[in-house]
Amino acid sequence: MPNLSDAVAVLDELYPPQWAESWDAVGLVCGDPAAEVRRVLFAVDPTQAVVDEAVAWGADLVVTHHPLYLRGTTSVAATTAKGRVVHTLVRAGIALHVAHTNADHADPGVSDALAEAVGLKVTGPLVADPTDPAGRRGSGRIGVLDEPLTLTAFAARVAAGLPATAAGVRIAGDPAALVSRVAVCGGSGDSFLAAARDAGVDAYVTADLRHHPASEASGAATPALVDAAHWATEWPWLDLAARALTEAAGTRGWQLETRVSTLVTDPWTGHAPMPYTA
Repeated sequence: MPNLSDAVAVLDELYPPQWAESWDAVGLVCGDPAAEVRRVLFAVDPTQAVVDEAVAWGADLVVTHHPLYLRGTTSVAATTAKGRVVHTLVRAGIALHVAHTNADHADPGVSDALAEAVGLKVTGPLVADPTDPAGRRGSGRIGVLDEPLTLTAFAARVAAGLPATAAGVRIAGDPAALVSRVAVCGGSGDSFLAAARDAGVDAYVTADLRHHPASEASGAATPALVDAAHWATEWPWLDLAARALTEAAGTRGWQLETRVSTLVTDPWTGHAPMPYTA
C-alpha cells in the first residue's frame, strides 16, 4: 500500500511542478505524507460537493485540476467556503493535490484529452514548450479529423464528446464551412487566438472566449471558433490522469483504486433560450 508521499511522487513524475506557470499554485495542499493511500478521487474543482463525494466514497486523496487557493490566504477558518473544504478534508483524513498548468503542458495532458474527446488525432502542440527537445509538450494541441465536417456538424461532435453543461457549445463562423484541421486548448484559451490563426487551422476549440478577442478573431476568414464551458473542456483529462496513476501503481505493485468524479461543477446551472436567427 503506498503512502501519500509515494502517490505524490508519481503525480509529480507525470506532471512535474516545474512545468507550471509562475503564477500557479500546484502540488500538495493538505495531507499527511506518511498516511496510506488506497483510494484516489479525480475532479476538476475542489468544491464542497466534490469533497463530500470523497468522504462518502472513503477516498484518501483528492486530485483536482484547479487550485483551492490560487492567490494564497492567511486563514483556513471554516467561516468561508474554501475554509470549510479544508476542515472537511482534514477531519476526514483526506489529502488534496493539485495539477493545473503543469498538467496543461504535459504530454499527454489536458488538451490531449480534449482533442481525443472531440475526435481529433493530435499532430503536435499549439504553442510548443521551448524546453522540450521532442517538441511534444506545450500549450494547446493541433489535431486533424478523420474526415472533414461542416462547422455545424463539428460543433455537434464537440457537444456530444464533452459532458453536458447549461451553456452548451457556441460557434463563430460560417456554419457550412468545412473543418478538418483543428486547434484545441482546455480551459481559458483566448490568449492563444493569434497562435491558432497563425497555425492555419480551420477551427479552434476552447473555453471562456471574451467578447472583444472573439470579435476581432471572427473578423478573419479562419479559424472558426467553438466555445464550450471551461469545466467541460478540462473534465476529459481526469480519466487520462486516473489511468496514468493506475498504470504507475500497477508497475509498483500497489493496490490503488481510482475514481473520476462526474459531478458537474460548472458554475452555470441553467439558461433561458431566446428567439435568434443568425
